Amino acid sequence: MKLIIGLGNPGKEYAATRHNVGFWLVDLLAETFDVSWKTEKARFAECAKVKILGQDALLAKPQTFMNESGRAVSALLKYYKIDPKDLLVVQDDMDLKERTFKFYPGGRAAGHHGIESIQEALPDIGIMRLRIGIGRPDVPMEGADWVLSKVKPQEREAYRLLFEKDILPQVEEWIKKAS
Repeated sequence: MKLIIGLGNPGKEYAATRHNVGFWLVDLLAETFDVSWKTEKARFAECAKVKILGQDALLAKPQTFMNESGRAVSALLKYYKIDPKDLLVVQDDMDLKERTFKFYPGGRAAGHHGIESIQEALPDIGIMRLRIGIGRPDVPMEGADWVLSKVKPQEREAYRLLFEKDILPQVEEWIKKAS
């Protein structure tokens, strides 16, 4: 079984923020495969089971805040007995230009607190990451303010198009290679 974790913050007040692009992608996967989310309180996440290219996959959105994402990732891997090599973490990344992406095995957290939390919970595991660019602000602004700022509906639609056209085929390719 594959585990695709979208990082973000729970709650309506964060739904349209840049920090939630990981949630946006797994939401699109759930919509694409017509599956519903189920809250798994003991695993600190909302989950949806899907089949992608004949392969069982679990989509997940941690319901901890970003800085505690490792709790959910660790609990899900343990409960579902998923090998960490079958884990894909989808995250926002300020160091990538807006609406670009990069699959990235392992590496440092580079200040991303969700990744730091996962790396603390799962030391010595080079997790596969799908980094989605949110860029940096054009005006002086703290990084935390930028990632928690809301995107306009037309920007969100541009991300959706990127997901559908470019990222979903790459996720399928990852699933094929990880099989």
